[in-house]
Amino acid sequence: MTGQHSTPPDLGYEERLQAFAGRELRALTPAQDPVNQPMIRHWTEAMGDTNPVHTDAGAARATGRAGVVAPASMVQAWTMRGYAATVSPPAGRDGFDELVDLLAEGGYTSVVATDSEFTFLRELEPGDHVAVRETVESISAEKRTGLGAGRFVTTLKTYTDQHGGTVATQRWRTLRFRPAVPAAPAPPAAPEPGPRTAPGPVPEAAPALRPRPAINRDNAFFFEGAKQHRLLIQRCAACLALRHPPGPCCPECNALEWDTVEACGRGHVYSHVVNHHPRHPAFDFPHVVAVVELAEGTRLITDLTGVAPEDVTIGMPVVLDWLDADPDLTLPVFRPAPSKEI
Repeated sequence: MTGQHSTPPDLGYEERLQAFAGRELRALTPAQDPVNQPMIRHWTEAMGDTNPVHTDAGAARATGRAGVVAPASMVQAWTMRGYAATVSPPAGRDGFDELVDLLAEGGYTSVVATDSEFTFLRELEPGDHVAVRETVESISAEKRTGLGAGRFVTTLKTYTDQHGGTVATQRWRTLRFRPAVPAAPAPPAAPEPGPRTAPGPVPEAAPALRPRPAINRDNAFFFEGAKQHRLLIQRCAACLALRHPPGPCCPECNALEWDTVEACGRGHVYSHVVNHHPRHPAFDFPHVVAVVELAEGTRLITDLTGVAPEDVTIGMPVVLDWLDADPDLTLPVFRPAPSKEI
């Protein structure tokens, strides 16, 4: 929980915000491409989905289907805007833009996704052409959260086919929050009366704090271990499968009991990006973020340190290091492995 003070929005703000309930944020927008086998194959390979009904027409027909079907959870992928629309968005504004502006007016400038609830009504087949529209279901009163004061915005996305029939719905909830501001340090005590001396150096401003992780009962062990410079991996107590990110249930056998093992600290770069924008004062830029595959087989997202962005390569061996960001936050980071440690 974090306390903070801010100027309240002008009168009428709440009414203007609640007027968005039931309003269309984005009109019905068709996907750029119809459902197709190549994209299904790419998705299943990336997700490790080996169910043959998605790639083998014969296997699909053996289950009573007319042919291959797309994975249900892929419905959102068909309607994503794509790279070109992301870097060069349309000039026109829609209800979504207006809502974001109104939330920013109240200071809710940051966002984190909290829930995504799907209802699937029928399977999609190659040739189906999906479209989606989005409306606002509700906007909560201001809540105090560990990230800062914010509002939960719940929208409903309705996915339809080329005939206008609904194939799926998605209840999508985000927290739009006002970033918590650390309390300012107390001013120094007034000096004791005495002989006048030359003014001392002006103290430097306190460094910006890194954003706080969202800690819950499933992942608290990870951050507690990090404070002790121990990289812990969650392990199923029944089948001994390792998993990360942490969760309440084993994805292999569905068991709920678990313990942890400590990672040896070696791994390699599975993939990476170089972040240039948006800039946050707690980070140095360009900022290298990598997916590191540990020797134990699990992967985690982490910073890479001690290496120039242009020198990072896929498969590069790395070793564990620790970032003591501040007294309340320690994070695992990785650096290139010395040749003797490879």
